[in-house]
Amino acid sequence: MTEDEVLAEFRACDALLSGHFLLSSGRHSANYLQCARLLMNPERAGRIAFAMVQAMPRELRARIDKVVSPAMGGIIIGHEVGRALGRDALFLERPTGTFEFRRGFSLEPGDQVLMVEDVVTTGLSSREAMAAVAAAGGEVIALASIVDRSGGEAAFDVPFYPLVALNFPTYGEGEVPADLAAMPVTKPGSRAA
Repeated sequence: MTEDEVLAEFRACDALLSGHFLLSSGRHSANYLQCARLLMNPERAGRIAFAMVQAMPRELRARIDKVVSPAMGGIIIGHEVGRALGRDALFLERPTGTFEFRRGFSLEPGDQVLMVEDVVTTGLSSREAMAAVAAAGGEVIALASIVDRSGGEAAFDVPFYPLVALNFPTYGEGEVPADLAAMPVTKPGSRAA
């Protein structure tokens, strides 16, 4: 799936939004990718997941024991990637602010894990989720996401396979341009900044 095809999928379901958004990372942006809308159609979610799997080397895919994703945004795409790989898909939650496995989910010692995200902005959530996998006895061997909007800034200790890289500018609290600051702020994500 090409970058244009991925963006066409976002546009087809009105999931590429414009306005003033406060991202989960705490940064501001004039653009927001509403992956929940992208993934609300099971056929579209399956196409996106299949494309993500195909973007990874075959040797890597063969090593994956489990797929893990952080709640909330990663649950659907993680599940669909698990389906495409024929592997179990688990998710992490933050009931007290720190990622952990719940609902009877667990890893076997040494499980080789593919971490799956919807969007990576700073990489902080991904790194926190990877630390939770390590604490549970697993080894994250790669990270995959639908979108990398970090501008190449997010760094990981494992290979990173985004389906598409978009460089929408983001701004810290004191850096927001006047025209953007004049607009009402929307916080569309599932996590408090």
